[in-house]
Amino acid sequence: MDVRSHRAHEEPGRTGSRVTDTVAPAQPRVTRRNTGTVTLDEVAALAGVSPSTVSRAIRSPDQVSVAAYEAVMRAVDETNYVPNRAASNLASNRSGTVAAVMPAMTYSVFADTVHGLEAVLSEAGIQLFLGTTGYDELREEQVLRAFLGRRPDGIVLVGATHTRDTRELLQRSRIPIVETWDWSDDPIDSLVGFSNGAAFASIAEYVVEAGYRHPTFAGWLTGADSRAHARRDGFRDTIARLLPDEPIRILDTGARGISVEAGGWLLEQALEQHPETDVLVCASDIFATGAILAAHSRGMRVPADIAVTGFGDFEMSRYLPPPLTTIQTPNDSIGRRAGELILERIADPSTAPVSLDLGFTLVVRESA
Repeated sequence: MDVRSHRAHEEPGRTGSRVTDTVAPAQPRVTRRNTGTVTLDEVAALAGVSPSTVSRAIRSPDQVSVAAYEAVMRAVDETNYVPNRAASNLASNRSGTVAAVMPAMTYSVFADTVHGLEAVLSEAGIQLFLGTTGYDELREEQVLRAFLGRRPDGIVLVGATHTRDTRELLQRSRIPIVETWDWSDDPIDSLVGFSNGAAFASIAEYVVEAGYRHPTFAGWLTGADSRAHARRDGFRDTIARLLPDEPIRILDTGARGISVEAGGWLLEQALEQHPETDVLVCASDIFATGAILAAHSRGMRVPADIAVTGFGDFEMSRYLPPPLTTIQTPNDSIGRRAGELILERIADPSTAPVSLDLGFTLVVRESA
């Protein structure tokens, strides 16, 4: 297996003193009312401290004594007390939440990004809210309006192409924004991703170098996924440069969208419309999987009869017969770096926006 990395550049315990708190003898056990919730005063009574000490112990443990902190935590456990965050959020002008807007959660690449993002934010005590757009820019605008009404401390987006109203909405929000999974010379705020166009230029260069002379691009171009269009453009421009006498072959799943079945349909269309195709360059491993399975069902050999490449390096891709040549993307790292940038901006709002190109890796396996 040949692995070729393409990485780029970056552009511009408890601390503090403890307060001595007097812990009074424990009071009788407080039980939850049938019609209400346990109050701060009730927790304080059970712990034998003042309500203000309970508040400090929960929000800033370093500001209370060890004895007071332990007494408060015992009382919280006994009463199942849930702190009311609303008042402290209003006082600090922070919600303790970050919103992430993804095209879908059914694809593992985006799930990996959310996992990395959540891992970083949860360590800082920040909750993650998720919304999906279905690759619809107007739906993205609606989801963002709903989230902004809840005053998140930051927003993470997939993609750097939005409606004009969405860009204006986010710029006016004056909170940290991180666009991901894309590259742009004009990000709204911070950006963590890579060039989809460069990724497909790389795989197009590889197939030509490997001896293929009749490549066909296969993807979903009818929707509003600007990243898919960037992949097509990277393929088109590179093939036009390296194989100037070849026509540019492009296939679109249209209303079929993104699915394994659509990948099988793409193979059929390539054989019907462009029978000379010797390599099918798929915009996603999902399409590539469907194409390989469809080829097997026809009795075709991959790559002897037709080669196939993908994008994403999904887990299944390395186990396909044959294993898939594809572009590996830094899914988890995108989420983690986005979370770190959000936290840095929350801690210091004067921090300048940052653009991080995390690159991609061409992974050459047996399918092409």
